Amino acid sequence: MQRNEKAQTSIHAESLRSAARDDKSFPAGALTARAQLHLDLDGAWPREALPLAGYVDCRRWGPALRYSATRRGIEDFHAFASTHAADFRLFGSGDFHHLSALWLRRISEPFTLVSFDNHPDWDIRPPRWCCGTWLNRALELPRLRRAVVWGCGNFELNFPGWLFANHRALRTGRLEVRPWTERLKPAAQRRWPGMRSENWREHFARFVEGLAGEKVYVTVDLDCLRAEEAATNWESGLFSTEDIAWALRQISAAAEVIGGDVCGACSAPQYARWKQRIEATLDHPRLEAIDPAQALARNTRALRAIWPALTGGHEEDAGAEQQDA
Repeated sequence: MQRNEKAQTSIHAESLRSAARDDKSFPAGALTARAQLHLDLDGAWPREALPLAGYVDCRRWGPALRYSATRRGIEDFHAFASTHAADFRLFGSGDFHHLSALWLRRISEPFTLVSFDNHPDWDIRPPRWCCGTWLNRALELPRLRRAVVWGCGNFELNFPGWLFANHRALRTGRLEVRPWTERLKPAAQRRWPGMRSENWREHFARFVEGLAGEKVYVTVDLDCLRAEEAATNWESGLFSTEDIAWALRQISAAAEVIGGDVCGACSAPQYARWKQRIEATLDHPRLEAIDPAQALARNTRALRAIWPALTGGHEEDAGAEQQDA
């Protein structure tokens, strides 16, 4: 690391610690078991997105955590976030998905992680704390039995992307991926037996049978949805909102859902470090611009269906629906 990068990292680490000391948006320890929490890192969701959830303004932390984070930065944020315990969390862009690995640390018993995501997030290359590598941080947790990703449909499963997967976890069965076959090249289809739109529910129903009696944590990245159903900062998947709501209800009927989160909404990126900015810019796809009001309306409709299915609540728990502009 260059001298100016070290200095910059030190400055932002102190800024994060100061943000932790100064935050008064939600009293520490005020949330109880099964509570819901909206962590606002980037303004992707309005404050009233979840009327029944606690709200914590974390926007001072967002630039240093977006896409990737330093070890010092991630641990400082974890110390802060630990004072706002909850079982279910809503947070911003999929650029922050690596924070899900922090939410898993508080689970004290063996569990299975189920992820709905258009990307496997399994890359073994640096940065260590990154939205594309975070499943490896989750797999380091001794109480995580296995992680299963549903809905991968991006380049990572095609050559050469799969070379950078966590092959050890794949070989031992602690990591599984269930991709969309139609998104894979012929060679990748042979390597990764997947599913199609006409039979994925049959595959999922068999999977859920194997979850009977287990404790399950579920994470949903909205980029697993079709482009017309969610506006995100990444490539879109093939699930419909109703597909995800159905799948979540299936899991709840068979297993004990001990927690979960939703991320993946669209927001304008802000970064704290020049290296972070360069890496994120190179990694992100070039997407067509979308009107912010339309993006919010689209994502709000998705949240209204997905959130109650995840938490066992009612549609009203996810707030009023926004109208398209």
